[in-house]
Amino acid sequence: MPSTLSGSSEVILRTVDLRKQFGSRLAVRDLNLDVHRGEIFGFLGPNGAGKSTTIRMILSLIRPSGGYVEIFGRRLEDHRSAILRKVGGLVESADFYLYLSARRNLEIVASLYGGLEKHTVDHALELVGLTERSDDRVKTFSHGMKQRLGIAQALLSNPELIILDEPTTGLDPQGIVEVRELILSLARDRGITVFLSSHLLSEIEQTASNMAIISRGKLAVQGPVRSLLATTEMVLTVEATPLDAAGKILSEFRSVRELKQLSGRFEMTIDANEVPSLTKLFVERGLEVRALIPRRSLEEYFLNITEEASVDAKGK
Repeated sequence: MPSTLSGSSEVILRTVDLRKQFGSRLAVRDLNLDVHRGEIFGFLGPNGAGKSTTIRMILSLIRPSGGYVEIFGRRLEDHRSAILRKVGGLVESADFYLYLSARRNLEIVASLYGGLEKHTVDHALELVGLTERSDDRVKTFSHGMKQRLGIAQALLSNPELIILDEPTTGLDPQGIVEVRELILSLARDRGITVFLSSHLLSEIEQTASNMAIISRGKLAVQGPVRSLLATTEMVLTVEATPLDAAGKILSEFRSVRELKQLSGRFEMTIDANEVPSLTKLFVERGLEVRALIPRRSLEEYFLNITEEASVDAKGK
């Protein structure tokens, strides 16, 4: 996992017992989140978990059924206009006038702010890498370019906080990399706090410093990405010879569970902190270690957490 920004201790976005009910369905359940200034905050959950509903409440697009949102230390319901002037948002995908240029689309949005200086539009286009295509019609843009243009639109007001809902959905691998690098640069180079919702777990693992996982509208876990991953077990594949000696070591080694012998290799569940000791033991016993392949990802952690949360919810 690359180094990510940790932000400051100042809480820039907070939800307090946030709830949203649609008829008999409770979409968001007493959700408490803390997002700190300058960080990239990953907001994770499977489809239907309540991510987009939460974002719409944060952006004041829908009204909470209970609880409240606090941004920049002030309650959103009491200071909506002043707060949202400093917040940018991209919910799922942006809509544009396809037969107009990228620049003209942004100029139209800028006029809704009461008119922004020309260099503001130019700067937004530069930030997202669209300067050379700024006078081309949006209908000629790829999906990835449209997503970057949507982020440029969210940046027009020079926000301190930007909220992105599934910004890499539908992108090809190159488009995902471009948007990921853009998000990292917003926090690193511009000091913008990024609230990033995604179900692409690898993207959160590679960008976010802190995260929250929700399941069925309820908070399952929240904290630093590195710390949360450090507490998880990993699945480890080992290729070592002699095979019998390797099997004996693994069967007797502490913390090894669910040991399986496959074709020429072993697979097991193990505490990640014990892998260095295991490797050292192989070397001390004179075994030839051909491969140690860990599978400890945010995806496995995410699946474990959401499965547990689903079981808990069904049991209540």
